[in-house]
Amino acid sequence: MSPAVAIRPAHADDEPRWRELWDAYTRFYEREPVEAITRQTWSRILDPAGSVHAIVAERPGEGVVGIAHYLLQDSTSALAPGCYLQDLYVDPDVRGGGVGRALIDWLWNETRVRGWSSLSWQTRETNYRARMLYDNYTPHSGFLRYVLRNP
Repeated sequence: MSPAVAIRPAHADDEPRWRELWDAYTRFYEREPVEAITRQTWSRILDPAGSVHAIVAERPGEGVVGIAHYLLQDSTSALAPGCYLQDLYVDPDVRGGGVGRALIDWLWNETRVRGWSSLSWQTRETNYRARMLYDNYTPHSGFLRYVLRNP
């Protein structure tokens, strides 16, 4: 049986472990971490008035084993903002033990309690392991994402 996992908002003391998981997440998506982006992201997370929020999954004796970042977004199709789960990463050593599910469940509960209109996220089509979890919540929306990047 997997040890219990506690989900909580990230705090300043989490930075060293958060950086390890953030760098691994970045590399998972075939990007190299950029220190300026990492510093800015962490600064936004710690800013109570900021738009980027973070939660961590913590296990007794193991510390932080997962992270998730989310944004609240106004919408033209709902009165209340929606919650967008931008990043979710679980330490590979503990995957399959319910950590990812606990992070999503925490956000889904927060969505309902706070009256946000929705919880949404995306992943690569080829991220089959994550999709096995995500498909337990809802079928994918069928939308395709297009991105224009400003150099």
